[in-house]
Amino acid sequence: QVQLAESGGGLVQPGGSLRLSCTASGFILDYYGYAWFRHAPGKEREGVLCIRSNGAREQYADSVAGRFIISRDKVTNTWYLQMNNLQPEDTAVYYCATGTRECSYNEHTYDYWGQGLQVTVSS
Repeated sequence: QVQLAESGGGLVQPGGSLRLSCTASGFILDYYGYAWFRHAPGKEREGVLCIRSNGAREQYADSVAGRFIISRDKVTNTWYLQMNNLQPEDTAVYYCATGTRECSYNEHTYDYWGQGLQVTVSS
């Protein structure tokens, strides 16, 4: 059974940084897309970034351009979301996701989800 374990959320001041991690267990990788989504209060859940099995990256949220970076470690089955210059509007619950299809902004593409991490950006 596939399980995704997230870590790294928390409270940070505007302009600060956080790195989220998502480690998968229970399956052999390299056939999937590896994504991060977020769900802010009062908004729909939205795709943020995704990294394909070949390493290509896709950005879905324009507001994170130049600030957020997605990466992946194939050896440990872990992918990361490095978030820099965080702003209050980045406050949300962040979810990692993966599945049997490649990257997409559509959350229904993904079969497996992490438990969600609260990220709060506030002074």
